[in-house]
Amino acid sequence: MRYALGVEYDGSDYKGWQNLGEAGPSVQASLEKALSSVADSPVRVVCAGRTDAGVHGQCQVVHFDTDAVRDPRGWTLGTTARLPRSIAVRWCMPVADDFHARFSARARRYRYRLLNRSIRPALQRQTLSWERRPLDASLMHQAGQALLGENDFSAFRSIQCEALHARRDMQSVSVLRNEDVIEVSVRANAFLHHMVRNIVGSLILVGSGERPVEWIGELLAGRDRTVAGPTAPPQGLVFLGPLYPDNWQLPAEVTL
Repeated sequence: MRYALGVEYDGSDYKGWQNLGEAGPSVQASLEKALSSVADSPVRVVCAGRTDAGVHGQCQVVHFDTDAVRDPRGWTLGTTARLPRSIAVRWCMPVADDFHARFSARARRYRYRLLNRSIRPALQRQTLSWERRPLDASLMHQAGQALLGENDFSAFRSIQCEALHARRDMQSVSVLRNEDVIEVSVRANAFLHHMVRNIVGSLILVGSGERPVEWIGELLAGRDRTVAGPTAPPQGLVFLGPLYPDNWQLPAEVTL
């Protein structure tokens, strides 16, 4: 039987999503250990999109196969009870055998939250980045529109990226200010390693006035990571989750 799970996690204490063995704690390893305990047999999961060290997940979607007979409520509550408090299973649903958490997804969404004031955060410091220089969110939003469409995102790709190519379809980019917090929201068919954080790092330079609005488009066209902005810190980034066609009948928050 194949099941899909919606998983929420605070990535602050983990080396990232992926199980790295002895290299350090991971969300995947914690989840597989808890699921295996509920199933009373080894369980391995496949996720919609891996997240880096310190990055959080609002609704990561995974699938797993098992012969263990448990109802969705049992998987949800039993697994969550065995997980660290920084990880929770939000929902579980049986799915068809051809559902794949990664390959069935048509889009992924991220949000980056940045506290923009002179004093660093004390509250929510695990889920907020910080920039002391005043930023113009409207200029950042305007600059971000140059990224829309299918493009080569080599300028925003880390040197460790293992993707076969850098072409991605950016479907939306939004930058909004809510009092002292700036939110950068992006949606694409898929993302490269550090792509969102590298985009945010460059948009910050536009918002601070160091670079003109047109610079983001120039970076994109130039495909040179070495001339783009720095990689923004991980703690402000949340993987909101993937999106799937409605034929899979998953919860609304992950359905197109």
